[in-house]
Amino acid sequence: MSAVPSRYSILALYHSTLRVSHSFSSYNFRNYFVRRTKDAFRDIQKEQDPNKVQARYSEAVKDLAVLRRSAIVNQLYGGWRLAVEDVDKKAKEGSGTVEGTS
Repeated sequence: MSAVPSRYSILALYHSTLRVSHSFSSYNFRNYFVRRTKDAFRDIQKEQDPNKVQARYSEAVKDLAVLRRSAIVNQLYGGWRLAVEDVDKKAKEGSGTVEGTS
């Protein structure tokens, strides 16, 4: 078994996985993978056993490879945007109201 991954390598993997998760064009997939990534890395952070940390890190590396391929396919065949995405976008812009409501 190889050495326990450093804090820097775990953080780099976390940021890479989050970046790929945010690249999904589908709202539901994007939110699911962001939530799943955060949960997985919280589990790694809580783990005390170096062997389990190494195993979870290795699994996360494999998951990142699958996630990258899935994100590419999702971008190719993403489909329509949902109404929820437009509301999120308007809320970030600070419009304050949603069309159709007063």
